[in-house]
Amino acid sequence: MTAAMQQQAQEVNGLQQVEEEEQYGPLLVRVLEQHGIAANDCKKLQEAGFYTVESIVYAPRKKLIDIKGFSEQKADKIQMEAMKLVPTGFTTATEMHLKRSQIIQITTGSKELDKLLNGGFETGSITELFGEFRTGKSQLCHTIAVTCQLPIDNGGAEGKCLYIDTEGTFRPERLLAVAERYGLQGSDVLDNVAYARAYNTDHQMALLTQAAAMMSESRYAVVVVDSATACYRTDYSGRGELSARQMHLGQFLRGLLKLADEFGVAVVLTNQVVAQVDGASMFNADPKKPIGGNIMAHASTTRLYLRKGRGEQRICKIYDSPCLPEGEAVFAINADGVGDVKD
Repeated sequence: MTAAMQQQAQEVNGLQQVEEEEQYGPLLVRVLEQHGIAANDCKKLQEAGFYTVESIVYAPRKKLIDIKGFSEQKADKIQMEAMKLVPTGFTTATEMHLKRSQIIQITTGSKELDKLLNGGFETGSITELFGEFRTGKSQLCHTIAVTCQLPIDNGGAEGKCLYIDTEGTFRPERLLAVAERYGLQGSDVLDNVAYARAYNTDHQMALLTQAAAMMSESRYAVVVVDSATACYRTDYSGRGELSARQMHLGQFLRGLLKLADEFGVAVVLTNQVVAQVDGASMFNADPKKPIGGNIMAHASTTRLYLRKGRGEQRICKIYDSPCLPEGEAVFAINADGVGDVKD
């Protein structure tokens, strides 16, 4: 009798946990079926890439009307029902402050760098890493792919990692080395990283829709894009295609921001640099600037500039942030990932 009661209690606890998770996580599109939206319409929404109620609320009305079989009235009705479930109005700064205090920071692997970033990479926003080759951009990406799986008490986020690679620099061996450092099971760490190689800008864009589908089924903590701009540099050339390139890049970055808003993931993307060869570069000690122009600058919440130091040392500078003061931190690239400089 007691065994049966214990089992029943466990089942009840399990159900409560699932309900709590659903309450705090994004609302799936099928929830709309309970609010007068046909199951067939919910299926069409999923086929069009809308997997959560939040994604419907954040989408412009014309995107919903573009779905085959959706009239203006139907699109309006669906968006109205979605807005009843997701609060979109004004709120007080007190509530916003409380929300911000619950944001998880994911450790970078280096104590100095964590101190500079006020705890690590922030979830729910876009962090851009830019610098020359060999400055540690991809190494930081590999390290965070593992640290995001750590318990929250240890600077992790207890979630999986989604890795989009455009340069072909992803190496699972590096993940195993970092996993060993944190005492994690190597095979589990690799299973928790979803990897995709993007071959062009359109493929890169399509992967975001797949990412939304995967995130609606499982808990992800980080989306890594290494690098966000490599394909744009080759797919679009010359000034004639600059406008089209920037529009496409803007849509891609908007897609990343939507993922950060909907699922609360930390988006970490790397960016390449270009050397300034105009007259102003003569008076500038460091004539390198990130590519992507203003569109890239406005989309990123925090921008970090990485440059080489002595030996294994790398220097990270806060280039732009809404809340972090300007400053620098020195970190090192070790055999077991990004860490602190050894004296």
